[in-house]
Amino acid sequence: MANMNSQAPSDAVNFCQACAVRNRAICADLDNSEIELLNAIGRRRTISPGEQLLWEGDEAVLVANVVQGMLKLSTHSAEGKEQILGLAYPSDFLGRPFGETTPYGVEALTEAQVCLFQRADFDRFAREHPKLEHKLLERTLTELDRTRRWMLLLGRMNAEQKLASFLLETADRLEPATCNFVEDGGSSIIELPLSRQQIADVLGLTIETVSRQFSRMRNDGLIDIPSRRRVELLDRQRLEIMAA
Repeated sequence: MANMNSQAPSDAVNFCQACAVRNRAICADLDNSEIELLNAIGRRRTISPGEQLLWEGDEAVLVANVVQGMLKLSTHSAEGKEQILGLAYPSDFLGRPFGETTPYGVEALTEAQVCLFQRADFDRFAREHPKLEHKLLERTLTELDRTRRWMLLLGRMNAEQKLASFLLETADRLEPATCNFVEDGGSSIIELPLSRQQIADVLGLTIETVSRQFSRMRNDGLIDIPSRRRVELLDRQRLEIMAA
């Protein structure tokens, strides 16, 4: 969505048209002239695993759109314990437009690429372009629904339900970029961007529990695990019933 400073406007438009998340990002409804204007105030940035993008409680200086990779959103209790609020996938929007402070920290779980904007510049652009402002409202309501589901996931589901929900959510959110859906038989293959320990941290489980659940699902014919990071969903219907 955003360009490096050395790119010409026409190059920026071509980059956006070829972007894997172009039709799902907040800029999806903008025309080429609007994309050029948006690119003029933004830049691309690559973030390494473990690198912090936003800090909870800091002045809301930046906003970003995720192009590739996965990041975690987290907060800390008074005792300093981290609580993961959710995950950011490709096409997700990060930061607080029209806000004074950042409500959560954002850290890359995998190598990620984002389109980065100064919040003041982005706020001004959004006010001047109603289509983008409308898209922000839609995205905010969608994120509210996801947050409610996340609270249910962590608060009321058992380990089996949590992992099934996580696999289904990951397949749905990463499908355009990293999942290979096989029509014959309805199976799908996920290239997991997280380690077993990271999955455990996200779901509020121990790594031993996550490993047991993966083994149990494989033994029950729900999934196959061709490699450490690759999971094939063999029976999505049963996984959905389990997650329900």
